[in-house]
Amino acid sequence: MEAVPRCLLGTAREPPRLELANIVRAHGEEYARRHALSGEQRRALRDILRCRTAALGGHLEVCTACGDERPAYNSCRNRHCPKCQALPQARWVEQQMERVLPIRCFHVVFTLPAELRPLARCHAREIYELLLHSASSTLLTLGRDSRWLGAEIGVTAVLHTWSRDLSLHPHAHCIVTAGGLSPDGARWIDTEHDFLLPLAVLSKLFRGKFLAGLLALRKTRGVGGHLNTDGFDALLRGLYATDWNVYAKAPFAGPTQIFRYLGQYTHRIGISNHRLLSLDDRGVTFRTRGADTVTLDADRFIERFLSHVLPFRFVKIRHSGLMANGSAVLRRERARSLLVARSPAQPRGGEAPPRPSDIDWQQTLMDLTGIDIGICKHCGGHSVIRRPLPPSTLMGVMRARSPPAREVAA
Repeated sequence: MEAVPRCLLGTAREPPRLELANIVRAHGEEYARRHALSGEQRRALRDILRCRTAALGGHLEVCTACGDERPAYNSCRNRHCPKCQALPQARWVEQQMERVLPIRCFHVVFTLPAELRPLARCHAREIYELLLHSASSTLLTLGRDSRWLGAEIGVTAVLHTWSRDLSLHPHAHCIVTAGGLSPDGARWIDTEHDFLLPLAVLSKLFRGKFLAGLLALRKTRGVGGHLNTDGFDALLRGLYATDWNVYAKAPFAGPTQIFRYLGQYTHRIGISNHRLLSLDDRGVTFRTRGADTVTLDADRFIERFLSHVLPFRFVKIRHSGLMANGSAVLRRERARSLLVARSPAQPRGGEAPPRPSDIDWQQTLMDLTGIDIGICKHCGGHSVIRRPLPPSTLMGVMRARSPPAREVAA
């Protein structure tokens, strides 16, 4: 695979004292027995429990210098597992290197009001689809409006559903190009230096698009069916009277900062293992922001975590405008040529993207984590080779997979 942008590369961390799998192992089976879970939620609990254990198989790492042997088990690759996001994140960012334009970008966040969270719990797919569509459509509509920019901008939207304490908090992070391609494709039109679009206008249009879509979902899919007509109308009136939260950060300096942002947000899940502090009779204690912590009983913690498990095959990262696929590719390349022609030595907005080179996933893992899997942990020699697991271990794997009735959330 290709090189990971240096801005994404991390340093080795100490292994976490507590893992999400420990909590699932201690309380997940009982929780699943007492609660109605979706197929994706059950699959997430099962995969997190099995991740990097004998249940998923693996290989044997053997040091030819000292003879040390140790098993290395496969990961579950579930997108909700905190152990399985580093390499998919790096690979995804690589794929975007040719998509990102050499231009400054803004970071805009669209947040749904708290009144809509009950609907999001009951109709996650419909509400999240509408959130991403409304956010992107709002940006593209105002970008094309000649009163503001009069150009086709590029948008990458990423869905997040959590707050730092794991409460449900649906919002969309959007990366927006600081300018766009003119309708005739003849020139690149820049935004003002530190100004994208008026936040008040963004907020009102986002609110209007979302609520119009919500009303359509009510009629076509029965979203909010637990509310009678008067209750749903009252909900809409209250939401129309509320100022919706749209937040814009200062623009990124250049493509490298965009990669850093992408790496931090695109494959993030509700909580990482390194934020977990303890599991005891009081419940689960984890860090929220800075030195602050919160303690939830085990049931409440699992409930909050599972509320962020996305519907089956839901796409949480969306590209639109110049960032879209299909016919937009030609417009994006036209925009790139205009930007490079304007300043071929150093595109406006910062340094050029790092050039990829051919390295394998083991090198990427070392860059991301500081761990070189080719070094023996016993003697420190560079002489570790991989061999199949012995038959005795494979038999243990088969026993670990059976019987299904003993699996967490099976």
